[in-house]
Amino acid sequence: MDRYTRLVDGGWTGSLATRLGLPRPAVLRRAEDGGPLVPGPVLVLGPSPVADAVAAELAQDQDVRRHADGVDRWGAVVLDLTAAAHPDDLGPTVLEAAPAVRSLARGGRVVVLSTAPHPQDPPAVAAARQGVDGLLRSVAKELRGGATANGVALDGPTYGTLPASAVAALRFFLSARSSFVDGQTLTVATAPRRTGGGRPSRADDHGPSVDNHEPSTADHGPSGEGRAQPDPARPLASRVAVVTGAARGIGAAIARTLRRDGATLVLVDVPAAGEQLTTIANELGGTALQLDITAEDAGDRILEHAVARHGHLDIVVHNAGITRDKLLVNMDAGRWDPVVAVNIDAQLRINDRLLASEAFTDEPRIVSVSSTSGIAGNRGQTNYATTKAGVIGMVRATSPLLAEVGGTANAVAPGFIETEMTARMPFATREVARRLNSLQQGGLPQDVAEAVAFLASPAAGGIGGQVLRVCGQNLVGA
Repeated sequence: MDRYTRLVDGGWTGSLATRLGLPRPAVLRRAEDGGPLVPGPVLVLGPSPVADAVAAELAQDQDVRRHADGVDRWGAVVLDLTAAAHPDDLGPTVLEAAPAVRSLARGGRVVVLSTAPHPQDPPAVAAARQGVDGLLRSVAKELRGGATANGVALDGPTYGTLPASAVAALRFFLSARSSFVDGQTLTVATAPRRTGGGRPSRADDHGPSVDNHEPSTADHGPSGEGRAQPDPARPLASRVAVVTGAARGIGAAIARTLRRDGATLVLVDVPAAGEQLTTIANELGGTALQLDITAEDAGDRILEHAVARHGHLDIVVHNAGITRDKLLVNMDAGRWDPVVAVNIDAQLRINDRLLASEAFTDEPRIVSVSSTSGIAGNRGQTNYATTKAGVIGMVRATSPLLAEVGGTANAVAPGFIETEMTARMPFATREVARRLNSLQQGGLPQDVAEAVAFLASPAAGGIGGQVLRVCGQNLVGA
């Protein structure tokens, strides 16, 4: 939490900020062991059987209500708009939810379930489905007290059920792990992503195997949804994960979060960061690999290390990145080429090697760290924004290539995150950047790490080629 947020959080300084019309960022509800999913009862509204499925799922461990009365403070409001076939269908559910949204607890959640639009939709259906996007983004900008609004769009028929990946996305958005994700929608495939054929999984060859895996997810719904989960608190148990750029900052936070969730770690960074990398690896019981990821053989060395030490590789997090900021009129090859080499070329080469390896075939996950600069652009960052937009294109094209083995590729796009780098920004620039989002504050490395861990989990198997912004709903860009 930055000093300004602490100052205006309460007391006479908070009252003064209100009188002066200054921003009053809320202290965000972040994940704690044993903490509740939401800070109060959950209201589930909607006319379709999907709402019934949501209520039944959440009622296993939450206080779920189906009517917006009798509660002073709601922990969350879930709106089922999946059946909307005309803009007129949205109003009844949305307006019924309005009083509950007004009564959200601090750190509360609004989650909107919808049906993903398709080019072949009739005009009225397309208007309703796209209208949900504007509704969601606007609601997110209206919420206060650290509350957020996000969406889950179902891509395909549901038959009145909620696919496991949709449940996972719903619970992620309801939880404190999504505290700096706001105004975003994840599209979830309701049919299996595994295409069959192609490379064998480790269960079909004679290489190293992994315990606790059920048979092919072709018989169990979207990829990853048939995998046994004996310990929901450790969804990455038995999984081996590589994190690049892991010696400090966001990379180190990602490593710690993946380890918390049970992963075995291979941490990668440049030799110059070797001492810090080794310290983090020792702390987390992982192994350190000092490596320049721009080397032609980087992909081979990562695979060889993971297989030699752990027998296989399941998750690769492309976090390593650099900046060489300059206005385009002052840009030269010395600033352009290294950014391209590290931020996108290296990922493409490593991914090519992963896609060719039978050691990366058991419902693998690739998660790349992009940036809101790659979505909205940023002054003085033509090189950086080009590469981060390139990452978005890369994961969209790579995810279908992994589908034959039940794998996915996704990206997270951080906004302003409190790191050593942003701490060196000029004071005024830093303060403006912190307030330019709906939550009016910077995020923490842990916020990015939580999004990466979710997308790396087996339960996220129905989510592929997506970009999840971790930016507090930055007010600039898409």
